[in-house]
Amino acid sequence: MKKCINLSILYAFLGLAGGVFYREFTKFNGFTGVTALGKVHTHLLLLGMFMFLIVALFTVHFDLEKQKSFKIFMGAYNAGLILTAIMMVVRGIFQVKGTVLSSAANAMISGFAGIGHLLVGIGLLVLLFLLRKMAMNRD
Repeated sequence: MKKCINLSILYAFLGLAGGVFYREFTKFNGFTGVTALGKVHTHLLLLGMFMFLIVALFTVHFDLEKQKSFKIFMGAYNAGLILTAIMMVVRGIFQVKGTVLSSAANAMISGFAGIGHLLVGIGLLVLLFLLRKMAMNRD
């Protein structure tokens, strides 16, 4: 449970920092349009902070941290969320700066973001199946 609470605190800081960066970076550059930077804040707060607060509550009732699949969830989910957030920041900076990307660079950013989303999805499914297994064992 302590690890989940610590991750929740970390993602809260990252999410808040992402929001401040978005606001100040766009203001500094005189940008008023829509950018991927605007979504970094909510991704990190919801998928990071709130997710791990919820997982911490489950660890109170189930012994999740001793399960092998919980370690898989933690690795895949955290790696995916961080990769996704980084790629959103990269994409957003290019959008604010008005940088024209080559098709290869654009595809690379999208590809890494896609891998991040895939890892988040895999981690989420692993967690859901683990929760189902733990709930069935309790009955």
